[in-house]
Amino acid sequence: MPVLLQGGPVTNPVIMRSPILVALLLVLATSVRGQEEVQTVEFHSPAVERMMKYNIVLPAGYESSQERYPVLYLLHGLTSNYTAWSRMGAAFYAELVDDLIIVMPDVGNSWYVNWDENGEGQRNDWEDHIIVDVIGHVDANFRTITRREGRAINGLSMGGYGGLTLGLRHPELFVSIGSTSGALSYARGAARRMRGEIRPRPSSPTQELTVEQQAAREASRIRREAARIRPNPSIGIDGFSSQAERSPLGRAFLTPENADAYDPFELILNVPREELPHIYLDSGTEDNLINVAREFAQVLFEHDIPFDFMQMPGRHNGAYWVQSLGHIVSIQYEVIRRALGERPASRR
Repeated sequence: MPVLLQGGPVTNPVIMRSPILVALLLVLATSVRGQEEVQTVEFHSPAVERMMKYNIVLPAGYESSQERYPVLYLLHGLTSNYTAWSRMGAAFYAELVDDLIIVMPDVGNSWYVNWDENGEGQRNDWEDHIIVDVIGHVDANFRTITRREGRAINGLSMGGYGGLTLGLRHPELFVSIGSTSGALSYARGAARRMRGEIRPRPSSPTQELTVEQQAAREASRIRREAARIRPNPSIGIDGFSSQAERSPLGRAFLTPENADAYDPFELILNVPREELPHIYLDSGTEDNLINVAREFAQVLFEHDIPFDFMQMPGRHNGAYWVQSLGHIVSIQYEVIRRALGERPASRR
């Protein structure tokens, strides 16, 4: 069983993993039926001046009803894309709650920030792409609940950083925000490097290579570059389907102050308490990024900020995220429904 904490002490107990449960979840999450329920939407995003795509899952009764539905945005990780959460079972979990829209956008390898410096005529306002263009397009074209109480955001790895950062920069838009296996120190690390607080890694000593070693190294470099420029047909976005195309040219942050403005460790202390969304964190116990999740949780403890924290056996991989997705949907769905006044209020 996972450990689920609500503002309690972060611990690291020994938990038994069930291989049968993991296998069952993988089968269910990748079912043909689930994949058929996922729709791909293509639209023009002014923030990045290109055609983009997102995947969306609509409730089973959407076409036959006139209801408006809450939305959960799921953000992908570094080197991944808008199809990732669909492959991990977004449609399956959406069907369990029955009246939730799930949207899975794409930002390439941008870290969900508006870049300070752009190269080769690019426009890389990826925060605006999500906050203005994607959310605006979804609300304009689907029957969503457009107020804060009907919207949540979560992501994995780079997307976990994005989920917290975007949510804390725009708390008026989201009633619940979350991070799964989040790379939460991205902006903080950039700021510290620019301030000289982090020493650069020492270069490895130069050693003389044999002709065979040199040839092997060059062959490896050529293979990596070929993979980087090879388009991924499952993405299908013109000019944005290879890792080379999906990696912005320029610099995300030009000053440490600009990096601070995208640092969840800084942002959490600057949002007025009454404006803070619900916060959800989880990570696998064998994931190197669990330490930064625990560090962020400690900040929340010290400032008496309510949140949910979960840790369970798992690494930084799809097997863990398939399991995590069920918790993300159920917890954030409950937060949304309670905010909308559709759950019993606490007794006083």
